[in-house]
Amino acid sequence: MTDEQHQIVAAVVCLKHLWLQRIHPSCLLHQVLIWCSSSSPSVSVDTIQIHKRKLFLWFSHLPQEEKQFGGYFSPETMHVDPLIVERKAEERAGRLSPPMQTQSLSSPSVSVEQLFEPTEAWTEGRGINVLLYGAVGTGKSTVVRKLVLDWCSGATLNHYKLLVPFSCEDLSQLSKVSSLRDLVSRKYLHLKKHPLLSGEGNLAKDVLFLFNGMEKMNLDFRIGSTELCSDPSEALPPDVVVVNLLRKYLLPEASILVTTRLSAMDRIPQKYVNRYAQICGFNDPDRQRAYFTSRLLQQSGKAARDHEAQALIELLYLNLQRESQLAAACFLPSYCWLTCATLHFLHFTDAKAPIRTLTGIYTSFLRLNFGGEVLGTGTSVPIQGHNNSLMLYVIRTVGKMAFDGITYKRTSFSEKELEQWIGGKTKTDEELRQLAMFQTDVLDFFLAPCVESGKHLPKSLSENDERRYVFAVPAMQEYLAALYVVLGENKSALEKLSKRVSVAIGQAGEDVNTLFTILSKFIPLRIFAVFNLIKLFPKLYEKISSHNKGSIARTMAAEMFRTEDSYNEDVLDQVEQNLLGVHGPQPQQLSESHPFELYPIFMGGLLHYGNRVLLQILGCSIQSTTVVQITHALRKHLVRELNKPQPPEEVMDLLVLLYEFQNPRLTAEVLASMRTIHLTNIRMTSLKCFILSSVLSCTPASYHLEELDLSSCLLTQDLLKTLWPAFRHTHNLNLQFNSLGPESCLILRDLLLDSLSSMRSLQLCDNPLLDRGVCILLEALPENQTLKHLSLMHTGMGDHGALQLADRLQQHVGLQELNVAYNNIGDNAALALVDACREHPSIHTVHLYLNALSDVGKKSLYVRGVPRNHVGSGRRVKVLASVTEGSEISEDWHPILRVIRENARSWDRQRVQQQLEVFLRDLEWGRQQQQSLWKRLHFLRVEKGVRQTLRMLDREVSTLVT
Repeated sequence: MTDEQHQIVAAVVCLKHLWLQRIHPSCLLHQVLIWCSSSSPSVSVDTIQIHKRKLFLWFSHLPQEEKQFGGYFSPETMHVDPLIVERKAEERAGRLSPPMQTQSLSSPSVSVEQLFEPTEAWTEGRGINVLLYGAVGTGKSTVVRKLVLDWCSGATLNHYKLLVPFSCEDLSQLSKVSSLRDLVSRKYLHLKKHPLLSGEGNLAKDVLFLFNGMEKMNLDFRIGSTELCSDPSEALPPDVVVVNLLRKYLLPEASILVTTRLSAMDRIPQKYVNRYAQICGFNDPDRQRAYFTSRLLQQSGKAARDHEAQALIELLYLNLQRESQLAAACFLPSYCWLTCATLHFLHFTDAKAPIRTLTGIYTSFLRLNFGGEVLGTGTSVPIQGHNNSLMLYVIRTVGKMAFDGITYKRTSFSEKELEQWIGGKTKTDEELRQLAMFQTDVLDFFLAPCVESGKHLPKSLSENDERRYVFAVPAMQEYLAALYVVLGENKSALEKLSKRVSVAIGQAGEDVNTLFTILSKFIPLRIFAVFNLIKLFPKLYEKISSHNKGSIARTMAAEMFRTEDSYNEDVLDQVEQNLLGVHGPQPQQLSESHPFELYPIFMGGLLHYGNRVLLQILGCSIQSTTVVQITHALRKHLVRELNKPQPPEEVMDLLVLLYEFQNPRLTAEVLASMRTIHLTNIRMTSLKCFILSSVLSCTPASYHLEELDLSSCLLTQDLLKTLWPAFRHTHNLNLQFNSLGPESCLILRDLLLDSLSSMRSLQLCDNPLLDRGVCILLEALPENQTLKHLSLMHTGMGDHGALQLADRLQQHVGLQELNVAYNNIGDNAALALVDACREHPSIHTVHLYLNALSDVGKKSLYVRGVPRNHVGSGRRVKVLASVTEGSEISEDWHPILRVIRENARSWDRQRVQQQLEVFLRDLEWGRQQQQSLWKRLHFLRVEKGVRQTLRMLDREVSTLVT
């Protein structure tokens, strides 16, 4: 094979590999050239190019959590530069400014590349040490990743021939001594003997070391603790090697970039740092909008989705411009990620995508920011030692405060309360040190000053000038409170005591004397003499523990079905409003009386195995026995609550809880007690439809709902596809008052033809199906024999659709009731339809009122009501066309008026009023024909009902005008 052929093969292999890695096209050519140069046998291997290629592939890898956004994109397309401000040495410890005050920063924004430009204080022959610091969530790791990728592609820091990144967390885990060259070759074998790291001459001036997360290492710059070293080949502990690099004693010509958190920046003495730079996050709505655009517009290329994503971005931007609480949260890029992930979950849930839950998003969010973090900074403590887990510390402090806020229905906290919950009682020196680190680095991540202090607070609080703090996003309070409860951190004093005794009993074995001695340390001896609890205590602990798990389940069920929400909206709509804001009239609700409906849903979601695995990584363990006990008790409480009638919003929240739980067995057991699901007036989205179908899919094939009410839910054709699995479990389906057009009938036709479907009643009232849609639907009648009630009222059906229906009726022998009221059906088509119905073996009622029928036509309809072939059978088809039948009152006048009253608000008022006036004329003429006083009084009674309906319409019209 020739050299040219080798290069072509290498290029093809490179392109395939980069495509699998989803590398951004802007870097394809650069990487192909690198690959070819390293793959061709005739070209000498360039170690630097190999290093760039491998670094590019390593740092292009995205965490699992990024895959939920659906699109294929690289870090370049997602990255938005956070604000980086250079600080003077004396102001390096400055805290992060509130988001609305960063506009007036004294120092200009700088890039990482500008930090390595020589200054007047720069010394010839010595590299530059830059310390880049920031609080949790400001974007340090993202900046590092982008810096490495840009260097690999030649976009920045081109004056450094070699960039060597290190993770300080990895270095802190090394137990044996190693030289600098060994540390490099351990991670980058291809650099094992690279001359730039030899220490000869001034070759190291072309090297840039990057140490990410310096707070993970215990650096000690005291001469007595870390010996001096200038030989890159001398073996020393890793922290000593790093210290000598920063001292400029080892490879003094090399430059170094160190990233760290705020609390650890002073671990490097000031004399060893040339420049300080602070990452300040996104200081303005434009940066935040750029971030949202880069994430939410990365869809599958569908124009409809791009349009919806653009609309979401505009609503987000409006909310940010109003200096809302969301803008304060999105000051941290991490919360921008959480906002995008939540909106993507709410609006772009795909039935073909992997299962995602809201609890999973929040758990992943914490794993991304706190995974592997321990409280004892500067020491190497394994995660298994849960006492040092930073996340566990957060739960026991911030989570406890969140739980107290939910208990007393509060969302804001004063500075004194923060000090009480976070600081607590007097602590040891080590605890005070950990507390100081936590307050510096982590507390601001969860809590932010309330930017709407006086808007939604009671007078007693708003009159207080003391600054108040809220959780960065409202749902975080409910998530942390749920985690606090599920982890068992709110145990009673009795349970904590009994657990200690139980552990002691297990360690003591069966030695009665030892057991007696241990128990006497906890409880006075006279108690044992009276109650003889020695043998019973282990069982007592088990009862107390199970009782606590039962109380958790009771709390979940009680919080689940609260009805004090003044918005009268389901929990998913509330989450969306918190992100996008409320547009139009502001609801009169005090934030301090929030019902916290996400709280029980998060508790259920935290019991899911996938979330428990992520929490285990964070040092928070939820035992399987705890899950079993809570699940067993929860099933009983949910079934008991479902025996009571629940409003649609609460039913939707229950479905969300079952979906978040991801426990098919529990879901099937709970739904076994439900035979109807009423979701009237719920704004159904793709996510809610997916949740409904997913939950019902957990039930066995023999399970069927008696009724699924999805009226006035803003359903569309695409949502019907998502709801298909739910429809197959339904006997009576109500889809009235939606936005279903003719194409939607294709899905409904296939549903009626499905052998697994057992649809008995289908209500399609007030959907613009038109004749075309009705004809498509009728194609299912010959093969479907389960449908008994079909309602096509106010669907835009005309004479053509009515005649097609008349032709198809004889092919379906099971239909019993047909409603085609309030359409555009004339006399001839109506007569043909009634003729077909009277010859049908089972149809007993036909609704034809509010159609374009003449008086003569109405009279003819009632004559046709008796079938020709069954005159002597006594069977008669009810034809509901008017409140009168000639000179008599129709026996079905009351159902007609009831239907008109129920639907008049959504129908054409003028047409309804005209029809009611026709009813009045018919009633007046019929009353005049009567000789009997009793019949006249009956006519007057019906007239009174019609006039009341007219007055109701007039009042509504005058109210709208006012």
